[in-house]
Amino acid sequence: MEKKKLLIGVIVGSLRRGAYSRAIANALCELAPEGLELKFVEIGDLPLYNEDLDEDNNVPGPYTRFRGEIAACDGFIFVTPEYNRSIPAALKNALDVGSRPYGQNKWDGKPGAIVCTTPGTLGAFGASVALRQPMSFLNILLLQQPEVYISRVHELLDEKGKLINESTREFLRSFLLAFEKFAFKIASK
Repeated sequence: MEKKKLLIGVIVGSLRRGAYSRAIANALCELAPEGLELKFVEIGDLPLYNEDLDEDNNVPGPYTRFRGEIAACDGFIFVTPEYNRSIPAALKNALDVGSRPYGQNKWDGKPGAIVCTTPGTLGAFGASVALRQPMSFLNILLLQQPEVYISRVHELLDEKGKLINESTREFLRSFLLAFEKFAFKIASK
C-alpha cells in the first residue's frame, strides 16, 4: 500500500527577488522526503489585512486564493529572514489573513516548522522567537527540534542561489525527516 503524501505549504517571509530565504526554500523542496509534497504558497500579493474587506462582501482575490491554498495544506514550513529582530511585515500579514474572518482560522491544528536565514552571524534567532508568538495563538503545532538557524547563508549558495554546502544540505535533510515524522503523527490524530 502506498503511503499518503502530506501537502506542505512553504511560505517564504522575504519578498526580495533573489532572497536567501527563497534559495533555502528551494533547497528544501529539492531535498523533501518521499512522504512530503512541498508547494510554495505566495504572500507577496496580499493586501494588508483589513477587517472591512471581509465584511463588505468584496473580499480581495488574493485573500481568497491564499486562504484556499492554506486550507488545502496539511502543514507548513515557514522560511524567513530576520528584520529588526523580528519577522517581515509580509509574513505577519499572511498569518493574519489566514486566521480571518474571526472563527475561520485556516492554520488551526496543523503542523508547522520554522527555518530562519541570515547573512549575519546570529542565525536570525529573533525572527524565530517573534514568529512563535502568533503561531502559538493560531494553534500551529510547531516542531520544536531540530531548530533551524542558517547563518552566513550567502556563503552557502552559488552565484545562481543554489545551496552547495553539503553539511547544510545534510542538516536540512535530517530536519525534513524529523518534520515528516512529526507531521504524520499530527495528521493521524
